[in-house]
Amino acid sequence: MVLKRRWAARLKETMLTISLRPRNKSVYIFGSTSEGTTTERLNSDLDYLTCDHNYNVIQDYAEWKYGFINLLMIQDNTTSPGYCLLRLIRADVPLPATHALHEDYVRDASWRVLIKNNLRRDLMPANAVQHGPSWVTQGGPGLFDSDTVPAFHCNSWPYEARPWLDRQGIGRWPTVDMKRFAENNGCFVVAVGSKVNQNLNLEWRISTSQAERCVMFSLNITQIRCYVLMKMILETFLHHAG
Repeated sequence: MVLKRRWAARLKETMLTISLRPRNKSVYIFGSTSEGTTTERLNSDLDYLTCDHNYNVIQDYAEWKYGFINLLMIQDNTTSPGYCLLRLIRADVPLPATHALHEDYVRDASWRVLIKNNLRRDLMPANAVQHGPSWVTQGGPGLFDSDTVPAFHCNSWPYEARPWLDRQGIGRWPTVDMKRFAENNGCFVVAVGSKVNQNLNLEWRISTSQAERCVMFSLNITQIRCYVLMKMILETFLHHAG
């Protein structure tokens, strides 16, 4: 049943992505429903991530692509751990842009043209509610509630997470193949800033959801049962107490 749920989620991903193909977007389904790590009474929702490939997020100028909206990830003493700023790079040459294209961009005190993290708010469906970076839609009879998170993709693994690739885990887990998958599939940047930072509208959260799903898929049935049991304890006894 776990394998069937995972297969169904991946198939739905493919079908949704094909339906959006003319707009150069991809859809991913993350979370416990797609992992097969939920039960009926946990009332888990569907977690969608929609990725717009017209934006090319890079960490190095070698990843720059001609004709795309190139955005350079910046992490400095003004950004929170796990977050970054996205600096606009010209589409014709790999050089920083000097002028803001429109209201979705702003030039900071250092004259860097940065993209705001609220540029996709106008695309939110009328029946959805903004909750952090996600658009929450309540499901009808027989349907799950859903969270949709707009994001951009970066082809390279985050620099600050590089030590994880070299660290040897207990029992050689995660395996070399899992780390290679994570490195080859890169990461996402999600449109939400840290609540403890002044750059709330400019920060983007770095997400490694694909690597996390790969790790979850490696668990055996006994480990999955223990994981689900812990979630049930959390939901039943600790969630309401908080």
